[in-house]
Amino acid sequence: MFDSVAWKEIVAARMQAIDETFRHLHANPETSWQEVETTRYLAKRMRALGLKVTTFSDCTGLVAEWGEGKPVVGLRTDIDALWQEVDGEWRANHSCGHDAHMTMIVETVEALIGSGYEPPGTLKVLFQPAEEKGTGALKLVEKGVVDDIDYLYGVHLRPIQEMANGTAGPAIYNGAAMFLYGEITGVSAHGARPHLGINAIEVAGAIISGMGQIHVDPMVPATVKMTMLQAGGDSYNIIPDKARFALDLRAQTNQAMDELIGRVRRVIEGIALSYQATIALTPGSRMVAAEVDEEAKGLMEQAIVDVLGRDKLRAAPVSPGAEDFHFYTVERPHIKATMLALGCDLQPGLHHPQMKFERSALQSGVEILGRVVMRTFAQSAEKAAR
Repeated sequence: MFDSVAWKEIVAARMQAIDETFRHLHANPETSWQEVETTRYLAKRMRALGLKVTTFSDCTGLVAEWGEGKPVVGLRTDIDALWQEVDGEWRANHSCGHDAHMTMIVETVEALIGSGYEPPGTLKVLFQPAEEKGTGALKLVEKGVVDDIDYLYGVHLRPIQEMANGTAGPAIYNGAAMFLYGEITGVSAHGARPHLGINAIEVAGAIISGMGQIHVDPMVPATVKMTMLQAGGDSYNIIPDKARFALDLRAQTNQAMDELIGRVRRVIEGIALSYQATIALTPGSRMVAAEVDEEAKGLMEQAIVDVLGRDKLRAAPVSPGAEDFHFYTVERPHIKATMLALGCDLQPGLHHPQMKFERSALQSGVEILGRVVMRTFAQSAEKAAR
């Protein structure tokens, strides 16, 4: 394993290449399950390095493998962009940092290979689609591509409100999230005779008010709010009988999320009974809260100290934001996993259409990810030799 100084020099020599990779990925965003050209580009990069590449006939994304045998150490990056309005135009946009995540993973593999490093086992790289939909990780789990992975590492840029540039944390404690879609059916009537109808908008208002009355354990952060409401038409003198809505549920633990879902359903059942309306609820995507492995977290902490120094090590942030990376450990508990939390002066915030960050942080990310890969293989070899 290279010492910290040698590895830093190896990565520093790739700074122009790192920037070029980022520029390409940033300029060519694609939304969830539409990452066709992104998949082609990443597959081409990995094949050029001599890695075994697996793509899929039914979805985007790919898996690249280097080496053979045990242990299997995984690196995972999300590859999709958001769809949002940017400068008055609706388009795909990398405002969540997935372009940076891809860059760091690609360049980590490039730097390791270019340095002459040979993994004493298998390095498995997951280029995962559809993180923003919360369904990409489950698709790769379904395909069985993570079943042989022993350790899995990811990375996510952190906003300036959470972590300063030049610092990093060894894990991210993301919360659980779920979307519920609803349809209200009331009774239409003339605006002058509201007593003859059941106003779907009034029912929706009662749901909003009812969500504010839900209380769970105050020691565990949890929220529910209505984030979409559509009702009524072009004629303003008609009591609307139909409304569609969406609820966004967040909780810091999976147990609190289960309780929150139950309470939401009970409140809505009561409102439907009170108004004599029909309210049909359909579950949307659900993302689980983080299940962080302490051994993987410790290895990531050592890698951060190797690269940035102990004074730049920060506590793992607790975030209400969701991340489907955590499905890997929930669905396959044998996987020891954690995510690098990378400070990079990111502002004004994740998912803001004008999100910016300090690109020099990409070098630090590559250095840390490379170090944690080498440390994990080295520790596994030491264990095997005992």
